[in-house]
Amino acid sequence: MRRMVLNAALGRTARARRDPAEALTAWRERLRAVLATADGEPDAADWAFAEDLGFLLQCFAAVPELTPLGWTIQLRSAQQRFENRLRVKWIHARNPLVGAAPVESPVFVVGLPRAAGTLAHRVLAASPGHRGPLLWELQRTGLDDGGRSSGAVERQATALRRLAPDYDAVRPLRADRPEESTEVLWRTPAPLACAPLPDDYRHDLDQADVTGDYQYLKQVLQVLQYGEPPRRWILRSPWDVAHLDVIRHVFPDAVFVWMHRDPVFAVPSFCSLVERLTALHCKEVDPAAIGRRWLPLLADAVERGRKLRRGLPEGAVADVNHHRFTGYPHEFAPLLFERIGAEWTLSDRNGLNGILDDPARSRPHDYTLERYGLDKAEVCAAFGDYRQEVADLRG
Repeated sequence: MRRMVLNAALGRTARARRDPAEALTAWRERLRAVLATADGEPDAADWAFAEDLGFLLQCFAAVPELTPLGWTIQLRSAQQRFENRLRVKWIHARNPLVGAAPVESPVFVVGLPRAAGTLAHRVLAASPGHRGPLLWELQRTGLDDGGRSSGAVERQATALRRLAPDYDAVRPLRADRPEESTEVLWRTPAPLACAPLPDDYRHDLDQADVTGDYQYLKQVLQVLQYGEPPRRWILRSPWDVAHLDVIRHVFPDAVFVWMHRDPVFAVPSFCSLVERLTALHCKEVDPAAIGRRWLPLLADAVERGRKLRRGLPEGAVADVNHHRFTGYPHEFAPLLFERIGAEWTLSDRNGLNGILDDPARSRPHDYTLERYGLDKAEVCAAFGDYRQEVADLRG
């Protein structure tokens, strides 16, 4: 009911969502408002980024089922991303020392979504010598000391929880918790989880060079760490698995924690999450279409990662089995710390206990392959021998 009322209220001001040309016009008008108060002038790369955002909005506008709420969420997200990019650029320009500081030996948690990446991220980031970028830091980098920015982002997260409590039940967002770097990275499949975008978006994604995205991520981290005691960054995005080579190019000493889960369970779990997010953006949701869209996307990402890791030096990847890590965290968390060259302490054990006691971890999440038009044989065929690789892992 709450969504219906909000969509009705927004409908009068979200007409642009129905036409890609009008969507681009609306975006350019929004850009003019942003630039009127922005510090510094955009360069060619910034304008290219703005055009990419405009293209994404056009893709959303081409979805017939898109609701006023879905359009408003995406338009505001595009504006927020552009504002943040200009802010980060301005901070670097004002103080060259920000960009001179290295980002040393960051840890990237990668692998299939819904493979306990969130748990591993939180456990690693909670260590006193580590740091995971918080949601508000990624969305409003360097805006102030955190009070105003954190409050604004938490209000947005609270609004999302009220509008989509079923989504929050399996993918909680909190302003003051470590979050996926997808909030900063641009060229990822993440928008496809919000709506069935036209094939043009997937084609554009396949052709994209993501080096600039990770260079921007590095700039964000440099802003966040400036003036702080040195700590090791713990980063996470399930889409990083397809770009191990680019990450090592931008972060030469990066280490990867690869979370592995049998895709027969990971795929429907993720499809369930996509279904809930799509319901926030679209009037109608087709679960079978979600399965058809995401099975090849997820399988391709994992296979690309498996090929890329062959070119990595020994010790650059720590493999972790989802079942063992979630079933026996007190046994396997210390082993994970050892594999990435970190010391496991009493503080880390206490932090793990606090994370495991989070009530959100016990919320039910039911899903089946059949709901998404898939069966076990189809998933096994898509992932080849990867399922056996997961089964063979001891940790």
